Amino acid sequence: MPRWIMEKKLLEFLSEDLGEGDVTVTALIPPNLTTTAKIIAKQNGIIAGIQETTILAECLNLKTQPHITDGQTIKNNQVLLELSGNAQTLLTAERTILNLISRMSGIATQTHTLTQQIKTTNPNLRIAATRKTAPGLRYFDKKAILIGGGDPHRLHLDDMVLIKDNHIALTGSVEEALKKAKTHASFSKKIEIEVTNIQDALKAAEGGADIIMLDNFSLKQAKEATQILRQLGHTEVLIEISGGITPQNILEYAALDINIISLGGLTHSVKALDISLEIVSKKIK
Repeated sequence: MPRWIMEKKLLEFLSEDLGEGDVTVTALIPPNLTTTAKIIAKQNGIIAGIQETTILAECLNLKTQPHITDGQTIKNNQVLLELSGNAQTLLTAERTILNLISRMSGIATQTHTLTQQIKTTNPNLRIAATRKTAPGLRYFDKKAILIGGGDPHRLHLDDMVLIKDNHIALTGSVEEALKKAKTHASFSKKIEIEVTNIQDALKAAEGGADIIMLDNFSLKQAKEATQILRQLGHTEVLIEISGGITPQNILEYAALDINIISLGGLTHSVKALDISLEIVSKKIK
């Protein structure tokens, strides 16, 4: 993302929190007070959001001193970043900064955990996100997926053709949906189709889909579907599994001859990493 767009988005986040002004800091903090604060990890994990924090701080004329870069492993009580400058400004921006870095780090940490979990079982398998992101935060959610070692999948609806159950319901069949997609979509766009049974998976492969998503297949159904597809010579089509995948069963699915596992829970049910900001010094200008 170009920096000017990033700055605009981050300042919009801050503006949403600010309202007409921070009445607390106005009442309590002298306008000529400067301060230094440390952002500190309260959990182990993978850090994400350092770049965004730095950009927002610089927009607010705060000085930054990062102690770590995005994607690195962090430990409890580790200092991640130091901020210094006007105390009113720093305190006003505190929650926006912590919300973003905590959420992004939570997503990156969970993604990293799952990618490491499946590494020995299926090293070529990709852990992917979905579009189940918080409105306004998609870019940051998807970036955190990348930082954690996952695949962002689609960022926008114009990235690729993804035919889902309601598209099929309105076009009439898997075959008709694929036919229309191939007629109207650019050659530059991959075509993926979501199926709910083995019969439709075969129709999708025969119809020339680039990617077949097995949606909410049980382990038994997914195993049968992938075996049939591969045995019939559909070795080039990518197979994605989505729905019902958990940390408890992901290794069983990962052992199948598949290419992608996508999980909405990476973003729609993210558990933010515990990160805090602590004031360490102050000075009247």
